[in-house]
Amino acid sequence: MKALLLTLGLLSLALTLPAKAQTASAEADKQAILTVIANMETAWNQGDFKGYMAGFKNPDVVFVSGGRFQADWQGTLDHYVRDYGASPETRGTLHFYDMKIEILAPDAAQLIGRFHLERPQHAMEGVNTRLFRKVDGHWVIALNHVSAYEVPAAN
Repeated sequence: MKALLLTLGLLSLALTLPAKAQTASAEADKQAILTVIANMETAWNQGDFKGYMAGFKNPDVVFVSGGRFQADWQGTLDHYVRDYGASPETRGTLHFYDMKIEILAPDAAQLIGRFHLERPQHAMEGVNTRLFRKVDGHWVIALNHVSAYEVPAAN
């Protein structure tokens, strides 16, 4: 009887250890993804668009915005430099918040979050839906879907 109880106890312990390890791994992955987003926010706010784009899979990231597929990695970088890079005012200050991350597989995660782009003209808010993939041990955005709207100017 003692042997049976000992065996059941060891079996129970063996079954809970992988679950705890998976939970710790998922939390570490979530933190790594949040670090990618924080680095992107910092890079944008410093006018470092190439640093911002480092968070995306290069060259074959998929961007969806405004109801259409956008250009690939380089085309998107060119768009950011052309349309936002003239001055700190046109670039604005970007802030990501209210992010929810779900680990889908060891190499895949989904992030849904909000953003706010503050600038004197054409301030924007919206939602990002992002599919992250772990490539060579690093989390990058493989699919980025943006739903945005212009914030009405305050009177």
